[in-house]
Amino acid sequence: TKMPFRLNKNQALLTFEDEEVAQRLMKMGKHTVNLDNKTADVTVKPFTLEMGIKFELHVAISGKKINVSEIPELYIPQEWMRDKLELNFYKSEHGGGEVENVDYDNQSRTAVITFLRPGAARGFMKSTKYPFFVNGRFYRLSVSADTDAHLEKFQLYYGISKKTILLKGIQEMEDDEESVQDMIEIHFQKPSNSGGEIEKIKYVSKAAAWVCFEE
Repeated sequence: TKMPFRLNKNQALLTFEDEEVAQRLMKMGKHTVNLDNKTADVTVKPFTLEMGIKFELHVAISGKKINVSEIPELYIPQEWMRDKLELNFYKSEHGGGEVENVDYDNQSRTAVITFLRPGAARGFMKSTKYPFFVNGRFYRLSVSADTDAHLEKFQLYYGISKKTILLKGIQEMEDDEESVQDMIEIHFQKPSNSGGEIEKIKYVSKAAAWVCFEE
């Protein structure tokens, strides 16, 4: 599961291999960092994920139903329109099959076509347009899959990483973002600076960015 975190301008996230290093730096609170022969006092904060919701989205595509839209307005009784749609989608040369039901809505000019044979609807997934011949005229109907979507496994998440620290107050520099990130990484990898091996690092200098953490 991926959980997003907003990293603001002039901030950095550092994840250490050893959580003791991160805990030690957080207890210090303030840290003096050497960046390109310049010293900068930065604040070390715990990394905290804001409360959010995670869930699984399940989508099932029907093998018997299709959704039809852009049905032309023909000013005929609804029953006649249902019959014409059934006859049109029944024709095997167009990839159709025997129709079990036509649910037609005159106001929205849409319909749900249900075929008798399971899997018959899959033949319409190759194209979003389908020919419609009626009263000697030719139209193109929009066809899409009929889907059933539902959410599962709702969970609230909120957490503090013991191995990750948040650096705030990094001064703006003329160097590019990657160079400053390298300098920060070099500084915090040194045991003489109370640091240790860094697993991941992300520094943002120009604008806020979203980073994702995997559970």
